[in-house]
Amino acid sequence: MTTSPRSEAPAPPPPRAKLPRTVVGLGLVSLLTDISSEAIFPLLPAFLASLGASNAFIGLIEGSAELVANLLKYLTGLAADRRRRLKPLILAGYGISTLARPLVAFAQAPWHVLAVRVGDRVGKGVRTSPRDALIAAATDPSLRARAYGFHRAMDHAGAAAGTLLGAGLLWYLGAGEEGAASADQMRIVFLVAAVPGVLAMVALALTREPVRTVPAPVAPRALPPALKRALPPFVLFAFANATDAFILVKAARLGAPAIAAPLLWLALHLVKAATATAGGRLADRHGKRDALALGWAVYAVTWAAVGFADTLPLLFVLAAVYGTSHGLVEGAEKALIAELAGGGGRGRAFGTYHLLIGFGALAASTLFGAVWDRFGSVAAFAGSGACALLAATALIATVPRR
Repeated sequence: MTTSPRSEAPAPPPPRAKLPRTVVGLGLVSLLTDISSEAIFPLLPAFLASLGASNAFIGLIEGSAELVANLLKYLTGLAADRRRRLKPLILAGYGISTLARPLVAFAQAPWHVLAVRVGDRVGKGVRTSPRDALIAAATDPSLRARAYGFHRAMDHAGAAAGTLLGAGLLWYLGAGEEGAASADQMRIVFLVAAVPGVLAMVALALTREPVRTVPAPVAPRALPPALKRALPPFVLFAFANATDAFILVKAARLGAPAIAAPLLWLALHLVKAATATAGGRLADRHGKRDALALGWAVYAVTWAAVGFADTLPLLFVLAAVYGTSHGLVEGAEKALIAELAGGGGRGRAFGTYHLLIGFGALAASTLFGAVWDRFGSVAAFAGSGACALLAATALIATVPRR
């Protein structure tokens, strides 16, 4: 005698997987580090002006600092593939930045600031590629874009908090009453900003690196063909991706009051922080290539539209929409690099990626400023947008859907 099959209740949906503790710990480290750095960075142009630095020297400082950082990202990426443990390199990088950054408070000449900024970027160059490789090693492939998105969200949250910290300290010191901050007031902010940097080191020391029983494989002599095909679109987008500081320049050209710049910068980072994790989750679910191409397309449209903005409220709205493109891009971008790198050589892959992107970004900002000076902001923003749209098309054409 047979029995009829009994109907069973549908199984409950599986719980959403949690990010590894290593990723959460590294996110907290980035949050605290960005609070420290962004309390200082927006004040540096005014501080340098008080020391008598020219605009050309200010540009030299940032260009030199980023060049050093990008070269070291490549070299430490190679080193990461030959090491059993990645945390010591990451710890060294954050430590160098934490020690160097507050020294700007003691600068008496523009070249002192140059030395401090280069030292800070040395730390960034040492830690970035090993950290990105560690996130990839600690995270299941199905969660990688979300993990990188979470990390970038913590970066942007720290940037927003750091901006508030710097502005709040200046207001407390009386800068708001006088209308402009003095060099001595900024020096106090620079010293106080060292505190979250020290807390970041404590958080990193408490972050555990997953145990690996064998050393990481030595990087291959050549990058995987799939990654090689993907790099040109990445570089093309980097060439389109001029610094976000040009949004602040646009606000100034529209006659915005002084308080508008930090408010606009704060709003931009809040939107980035709010969308980065969700953008990574979207990439994990629907494909990293497609999410990345969508983000680049959103960037192209909104960045081009900024050039046409003729009122401050419209600029704020466009900047907020523009911030969502970072949420779509940042997690998917690094997750796609980790995926195309395969099982080994991720340090080399991330090092090469950071090196090429860094050179592209430097060229982008330099050319963008030159086009703006010669042909106006509409031509500069629209030209960058067109280049970003071309990069999205190239990505679809050269990277197959996975």
